[in-house]
Amino acid sequence: MAKKRRPQPQASSSQLKDREVPVVGGREPCPCGSGRRYKGCHGRAAAQAVTELVRRPFEGLPGECDWVAMRELVPAATAPLTLAGGLPDGVPAVTLATVLPMAWPALRRDDGTVMLGLQNDTASGDISRDLADVLRRALTAEPGNPVAAERTGGDAPRLQDLLDPATPLMPEVHSGFEFWLTDAENAAPEVAASLERANSAALPTARLTSVEAAYWCRTPEKNHLRWVMSHAEEGLLDALARLHAAGASSLGEHTRLVGSFRAHGLVVPVWDLPTEMTADECERPAEAFAERLGDALAESAPLTSEERRARSGLANRQITLS
Repeated sequence: MAKKRRPQPQASSSQLKDREVPVVGGREPCPCGSGRRYKGCHGRAAAQAVTELVRRPFEGLPGECDWVAMRELVPAATAPLTLAGGLPDGVPAVTLATVLPMAWPALRRDDGTVMLGLQNDTASGDISRDLADVLRRALTAEPGNPVAAERTGGDAPRLQDLLDPATPLMPEVHSGFEFWLTDAENAAPEVAASLERANSAALPTARLTSVEAAYWCRTPEKNHLRWVMSHAEEGLLDALARLHAAGASSLGEHTRLVGSFRAHGLVVPVWDLPTEMTADECERPAEAFAERLGDALAESAPLTSEERRARSGLANRQITLS
């Protein structure tokens, strides 16, 4: 008996291989209409076409550490962006956001302003190039419309080509995602629902002012400080090990350095904090730690056996997010 053939979807990915298909989340239905998830349809081809991974995609941008933090650590934050060539006509402002409603890559508001979402899946191995492509298309999009991500070529501009290199990144951390809306009362039902879900999942977070790119957050069991650092990884791990072995790696009583993770080419040390320790109470200890770290980074003597054990422990507790 001949085997029965499995019914084929009406619009298969092979039939649509030459059509431009927007990039969406891997578990979402593929926009081509095949009825399959994106990761098993056009997302598979997109994954195979990924360009070489850029280890530090935000390197060269002012505030590289804060770019990494907004990408990986902070639930709700915005920062104004300044374009190298100035704003085009009809675009009053460009704002970077951690995430946008419905996880849109970008949004052109009704008033012409542009919002660029940072926490999105990207189509290639270069986040900077993908974000630059979305930004360029958002600048010319019709007002009142979201902008989808698309695959980019290896010679396309990067954020480093579009943004003013002399303007620092100034993140503003928000308690919720109300910055999505200009008129909350008249928001579309799906956007209002997305806002409610996002607000309920966001951890209270604050950016310290005494040091660069250090973010306090509150969780149900304990608080944390996660600090994105731009120092070279090997030297930083050596310095942290020296401080840890000397009992000088904490931020005060009942706090401890628990490890670190690597994100976009930078190391992010993490401290456990007591639940009653606020962001304001982290300011002076963090500033004092930065001074101790500077001294440890300047030390050139070989690590002692105790320092090597401390370094091994820190390295074993390090994970890579991206």
